[in-house]
Amino acid sequence: MSLLAETTLSELEANVLARITEKRWLALAADLIRTGQPRAGNPLDPDLPGGEEEAIAMMVAGKLEALGMQVETPAAVPHRPNVVGRLGGTGTGPSLMINDHLDTYPVVEPEKWDKTGFDPYAATRDGDRLYARGTSDTRGNMASCLLAAQALVESGVSFEGDLIYCFCVDEERDGTLGSIWLTQELGLTADYSITAEPTAWGGPVEPDATSGESWGMNLSVANSGHCLVEVTVSGEKSHIWRPDVALNPIVEAAPLLTALKEMAFTHDADPFPGHTPPCTTVVRIRGGLAGEMQFSPDTCTITLAVVGIVPGMTMASVIADIETTARDAFGGSNRIAFGIKQVPGSLFVEATPPVPLDEEPCVSLTRAYGRIVGGTPEPNRKNAFNDTIRLREAGINAVTLGPGEDGWAPDNEWISIEKSVKAAQIYALTIMDILKVRQ
Repeated sequence: MSLLAETTLSELEANVLARITEKRWLALAADLIRTGQPRAGNPLDPDLPGGEEEAIAMMVAGKLEALGMQVETPAAVPHRPNVVGRLGGTGTGPSLMINDHLDTYPVVEPEKWDKTGFDPYAATRDGDRLYARGTSDTRGNMASCLLAAQALVESGVSFEGDLIYCFCVDEERDGTLGSIWLTQELGLTADYSITAEPTAWGGPVEPDATSGESWGMNLSVANSGHCLVEVTVSGEKSHIWRPDVALNPIVEAAPLLTALKEMAFTHDADPFPGHTPPCTTVVRIRGGLAGEMQFSPDTCTITLAVVGIVPGMTMASVIADIETTARDAFGGSNRIAFGIKQVPGSLFVEATPPVPLDEEPCVSLTRAYGRIVGGTPEPNRKNAFNDTIRLREAGINAVTLGPGEDGWAPDNEWISIEKSVKAAQIYALTIMDILKVRQ
């Protein structure tokens, strides 16, 4: 990878980037990772209680206040405050929002976290990787965007436009108490927004001579949607001593599971289709009742995550496609009944239209990426949910670019240290470019 040539930097830019170091990023990331955990773990499961982001929110709010920002911590419910910091400009330029979220995935099996000594919140370095829950999603990315702001303020930079830092709660549950509430109820807006969330890919810094493998960060100009669906299969209960007369819905669901894995959803081709096409993932199977181990069950419920949703797909179209697949899988049997519905308490998240590459913030992000990393970031549709979707729904030109690996390891989560430092430098140059440095 080409490195940034010193001759391409103004004196001010060089001063800003010199303050963005590996040492500073590591210290900040480790503090963010530990703070507020495990209470900030926020499961997607609608039948489980949500997390509480209050501790990490107060830490981040304090850091923004120390940078001279006007900070608010609006909360839709107690103990779950969002953080919005503003650094006002002269009013002659556009407004730019830097976005990230305060919650993380929960840790359910700490015994699998051997990279961190079985303490999932102990930031642990191994080569270029920093391991811990929240490194890639998204405390490590948060450290990058906070470090960018710190470097700008320390260098005495002021802007024509307004810089807004927005850190949301409840992102892991599709933004109900965070980005949805902030945009729809409080009217939070900006001209442009960059979400510091995982879009990175690849291996070593230098391309491998034999495989050609390299690394980079995608510019996600659009997002896929997703939803949760329940399929309930009904059969006939029988005593375990008489399996010959049973119609066990768990057993009968076997061909359906295979069909669901292979099914294709009805959708139109999209210029940014996402790495994952519209498809299902089985996330839970439930059958049988406590106290009835003597009997086979008469119902089985399969919970599906439908991901990779592209524009034009709806909850109705998703259910219709799954119904067709179920009918085919069961071969029209009159003895097997099934029902399909959206998981109660869950949201249907629509896919977003792309932000044009010739509009901000894509233009400035691409320019800064080229100066720091070399080349251009690959534009794509991000498969996962993040708050970019809600900001885009609010009419903001919102995109995603961040150093976290776009793969979300369930255990031993990690982030590249070098990518994180480079991302902070990209954010700093992009902010200066879009908001225009006040002379």
